[in-house]
Amino acid sequence: MKDVGNYLAYWRDRYRDDLTEYILPFWLKHGLDHKHGGIYTCLDREGKLMDTTKSVWFQGRFAFIASFAYNQIERRPEWLEAARLTIEFIERHCFDSDGRMYFEVTEEGLPLRKRRYVFSETFAAIAFSEYALATGNQAYAAKALGLFRDIQYFLSTPGFLPAKYTEHLKAEGHSIVMILINTASRIREAIQDPLLDEQIERSIRTLETHFIHPEYKALLEMVGPNGEFIDTLQGRLINPGHCIETAWFLLEEAKARGGDKHLVELGCKILDWSWAWGWDEQYGGIINFRDCKGFPSQDYAQDMKFWWPQTEAIIATLYAYQMTGEERYLQLHQRISDWTHAHFPDPTYGEWYGYLHRDGTVAQPAKGNLFKGPFHIPRMMIKGYQLCQELLRP
Repeated sequence: MKDVGNYLAYWRDRYRDDLTEYILPFWLKHGLDHKHGGIYTCLDREGKLMDTTKSVWFQGRFAFIASFAYNQIERRPEWLEAARLTIEFIERHCFDSDGRMYFEVTEEGLPLRKRRYVFSETFAAIAFSEYALATGNQAYAAKALGLFRDIQYFLSTPGFLPAKYTEHLKAEGHSIVMILINTASRIREAIQDPLLDEQIERSIRTLETHFIHPEYKALLEMVGPNGEFIDTLQGRLINPGHCIETAWFLLEEAKARGGDKHLVELGCKILDWSWAWGWDEQYGGIINFRDCKGFPSQDYAQDMKFWWPQTEAIIATLYAYQMTGEERYLQLHQRISDWTHAHFPDPTYGEWYGYLHRDGTVAQPAKGNLFKGPFHIPRMMIKGYQLCQELLRP
């Protein structure tokens, strides 16, 4: 790459402009519920409300993003107000009497559905911690830490959470192991406690010893309780975007530890392997799923291009370049960035499409649902802005 400085400056400015002019304005205009609080995410291409059901995941995710943008991009009052409206909705309506959180609620906050996962809790925890940083209200940092303790209790108490499988299949999943790294690291920005560092270290050790399988050059989504390979369709599953997200969580932690060499090597290895599995040489972009033995994946969306694996690859390649100085990662960043920005953004109505066919054509034009909303895209833009800014400093 001839002029790295100009390249990084272009993307730094592009991330900030896209975030402030196209992404956050879309959600503040069409999604923010000023009457009841919280955020709607089921919006069509133009931003029309398709369903008033509220994803509890996205109450925490959006409150985090609004606070994160306020802390890292610009202290805009409307962003802090959006965070406040969503945080208060979470506190009033999203917790059940047992301390766990719902998965879906009505627009007024009446409970509709609860799942066995604790992802609603992890997103609420990072929202509380980031809001504490935005407001200076340390009570929310304490709430974040308290919720993290609850999460650990829910996960470690036998029988508290319903099992995914019967006793005939003992397994553990990659998702919760990796998300706890990021959750703990975000809370740690607002409040210090040894249990956060201990959880990060435990998750890293579990990833290394259980989920990484060098014989397939893969990080698997499901393994046995001690990392045993499960030779089924589900046990052979590789989710390249998910693994790439894990890679940048590890690189971020390596950076927090002053450039920990082992973590840099681990994060880059996962990124390299996962890119090899995920990058579509024919059409470009990161596909959804692969089988580590090369069998067809059973998921109907296996070769589609979703929005979030692309955003995770953009962050991960920037982190890898920052932590290693290897230009090949900047070249990968250029490849994924060019493809993503040529296919996902909607120049007419703003925001991004979420679901593309393998060839990059739009599968459906809605801007949100219970699983897509204001999180991965704005997080990528905020992190991308931060990383480019840091790399440009002399």
